[in-house]
Amino acid sequence: MTEARPDPRRQQWSSGSYDTHARFVSDLATGVVDWLAPRAGERILDLGCGDGVITAELRDRGVDVVGVDASEDFIAAARARGLDARLMDGEDLRFGPEFDAVFSNAALHWMTQADAVVRGIARALKPGGRFVAEFGGHGNVAAIVTAMRAVCQRRGGDLALADPWYFPAPQVYQALLERHGFRVERIALIPRPVVLKTGIESWLAVFRQPFFAQFGAAADAALAETVELLRPALCDADGNWTADYVRLRVAAVKP
Repeated sequence: MTEARPDPRRQQWSSGSYDTHARFVSDLATGVVDWLAPRAGERILDLGCGDGVITAELRDRGVDVVGVDASEDFIAAARARGLDARLMDGEDLRFGPEFDAVFSNAALHWMTQADAVVRGIARALKPGGRFVAEFGGHGNVAAIVTAMRAVCQRRGGDLALADPWYFPAPQVYQALLERHGFRVERIALIPRPVVLKTGIESWLAVFRQPFFAQFGAAADAALAETVELLRPALCDADGNWTADYVRLRVAAVKP
């Protein structure tokens, strides 16, 4: 039997490179965890748990926490922390109403079938359970997407690989939640410029490897071209790079 190869168009994750170049993602989660206000003894689902750093923090607060992620590498890293971490697609959650809360940080924008995601979240929550999340909102990494699209058009690539995310406006996401029976208590679009300590090239390599891989032998040239397009907007005079992040934070309740 021939072993299935990973889809080259699908985002692949390495817990090692993520820790080196993207640890700011979990470091900046304080605000959304405050909105969650986890209580000892609660059963909470961490949707898109990544390598389990925040999941472990919830566990250490006395929470009965389950982490799920679609990346085998991330799940292995989370299990190495002693967590109950399960390989599962967030667009196909397989839980009944067993959780007091569903929490997610910096993951939902990778799940473009938003209706399926919210349907699964609603199914997983007990009556009165809460859903608290933060992820990319409308306008997130707009300069980066625009630069990749320009490079893609010049080189005849696949534009879908330049913008594979779901970045909704607050009113759009609120309407989606309400269609699934949620009562939205708070929702906010939060501009959050993020200094990239290891530079824009590392960010692009971690988060958009499939985009550049499509150009084959010209991948490095396409990356260099993208960097130069971004330099006037995102790099200061001292050579420091800042990503144009905009986050959507939401707290909702299942009646």
